[in-house]
Amino acid sequence: MRPMDTIPDTITEAAERLACGEVSAVELTEIFLERIERLEPKLNCFITLTPELARQQARQAETEIRGGQYRGPLHGIPLALKDLYKTAGVRTTAGSSFFAENFPETDAAAVEKLKAAGAVLLGKLNMHEIALGVTNENPHFGTTCNPWDLRCITGGSSGGSGAALAAGLCLGSLGTDTGGSIRIPASLCGVVGLKPTRGRVSLRGVIPLSWNLDHAGPMARSVRDAAILLQAIAGFDAADPYSVNIAVDDYLAGIDGGVDGWRVALAVDEYFTDSAVVDEQVWSAVRQAAKVFEELGAQVEEVTFPEAHQAARANGLMTPSDGAAFHRERLQSNPEAFGADVLFRLRTGAAYTSTEYSLARQTQAALRHKFSQFMSHYDLLLTPATPVPALVRGTAAAVERARLLTRFTAPFNLTGLSALSLPCGLTEQGLPIGLQLVGQHWGEARLLRGAWAYEQARDFQSLAISLE
Repeated sequence: MRPMDTIPDTITEAAERLACGEVSAVELTEIFLERIERLEPKLNCFITLTPELARQQARQAETEIRGGQYRGPLHGIPLALKDLYKTAGVRTTAGSSFFAENFPETDAAAVEKLKAAGAVLLGKLNMHEIALGVTNENPHFGTTCNPWDLRCITGGSSGGSGAALAAGLCLGSLGTDTGGSIRIPASLCGVVGLKPTRGRVSLRGVIPLSWNLDHAGPMARSVRDAAILLQAIAGFDAADPYSVNIAVDDYLAGIDGGVDGWRVALAVDEYFTDSAVVDEQVWSAVRQAAKVFEELGAQVEEVTFPEAHQAARANGLMTPSDGAAFHRERLQSNPEAFGADVLFRLRTGAAYTSTEYSLARQTQAALRHKFSQFMSHYDLLLTPATPVPALVRGTAAAVERARLLTRFTAPFNLTGLSALSLPCGLTEQGLPIGLQLVGQHWGEARLLRGAWAYEQARDFQSLAISLE
């Protein structure tokens, strides 16, 4: 797909053009609605479109901006949300037939903040059913196709977000991440996805998968855009029992500071490099990324990262167990209304014993401490985001793909560290490769600064190939 010459490519560019009056919020919104109408039949990114709401919000934004009441870089910006975030009066399905007619009375906390920032809502994006999967092959609302190759999966569970961003159907999105559900589609669709530290963004009004592992965060077409979105949604929420009262940094203030003198770890132990699992092109691109950090002045050290396999296993046990607990009544009363892969995972989760779950929770506490100690010695950890690029649909069972694609992301859900995926190249087949950067707890400002330095050095074009 050619770079967009009629509309801005990023939130950053759009905000500048909106603020100076070069483009209006109404014009911008109409261009995106037209683009959605043209490309959505090929992609199936949306579960619910909200064109009239978008036009109403755009008109209000245009009036405010022209009247000198500019609210900031999200004012008038067309966004779309993963359909796990409750939206007042707008259907919120969680990708499930159980919630097909669910019209919440209130907004999720993060949605409230986006509305306060003046954002425009284009609609609710497709996702893997109840967020329990990574293919976005949804039996109730259809499969979302990867814009880079329509035969391939998008990753999930925030697959509609990844595809819509890659195809230029919106300028930003919010996803959720329990085992990699922001970073996996970001990796496979060639965009940026940030999982903040657990507790950094309120989960109030987000339909749960796991009360113990869920994270909310931004997805965008650039690192700077992700920082803008995080700035808008981050912060303590006294009404959310999982929110943590830690001061919010200014994520843009030092983003241009570079990485000169930083200590960067590159995970090279077998778990992250096993040639039987990790695609050779993926690992080559990650090694090249490490060289870019060296060229930018960082000291890169090859390391053995502790007990990532154990962390992924514990996360893999807790996720379906927590999901089975949340959906217990639906699982008992009408199990066949779940898709086959989701039902299998829920039943697997329900079958784990209390002893097994207790041991997983003990592993979580121990590894959170160990990972935090490890990261206290480094500014960043580099790993692949996913072991492989986007897979062709139907080439493996959904449950097997979940185990594969969450391999490098799930450890950092279990332990709550900040982590981000951004593009670091293309395969010979023209599919995106994702680089995962891991930061310290509450280290989003430094994580974004490092990612931005790399992104600027690489100048990766994140707009997918032609769908015209």
